[in-house]
Amino acid sequence: MAAEPIRRLFTTAEYHAMAESGILAPDDRVELIEGEIWQMSPIGPLHVSRVARLDHLFQRRLAEGDAIVSVQGAIHLDDFSEPQPDLVLLRFREDFYASALPPPEDVLLVVEVSDTTAHYDRRVKMDLYARHGIAEAWLCNLPRATVEVYRDPSPQGYGQILTFRGGDRLSPLAFPDLVIEVDAILR
Repeated sequence: MAAEPIRRLFTTAEYHAMAESGILAPDDRVELIEGEIWQMSPIGPLHVSRVARLDHLFQRRLAEGDAIVSVQGAIHLDDFSEPQPDLVLLRFREDFYASALPPPEDVLLVVEVSDTTAHYDRRVKMDLYARHGIAEAWLCNLPRATVEVYRDPSPQGYGQILTFRGGDRLSPLAFPDLVIEVDAILR
């Protein structure tokens, strides 16, 4: 009887060693998800503009020291996953996470902007964030002109999924007084 092949999963330490040795180039658009290295889609102008708009909205509306706004930076979920969300609101730290990537407990909000990858973001990344206890995640679905808000994480996924459209307003759980109009994100 022939044995089934076994997938070889990489740890975050191995993933970083690949980058340091040049196996992964600095401009490779990849992220480590559950031990697998995934190639990320190219970023187009619409995607770039929406991420920049979100960054501007949060930077302008959060007071100094409330949170750190991280754009397309990695977060360390466990020894096998270091995704690179489009935008993350992080618990404020004086060192701005110079000593280590942010862990799940420091992630206040994660935002994925989807131009062409909504199915992947929903099926893979939202489930990953929920399993690691990220309290809230937003999926800005550009083709549908919606913002999907995921809350109440569990190992089975998010228990609450809300969809916001043009004309609607939403607030992150961590900052309920910070009201953002969907049109300000998606226009």
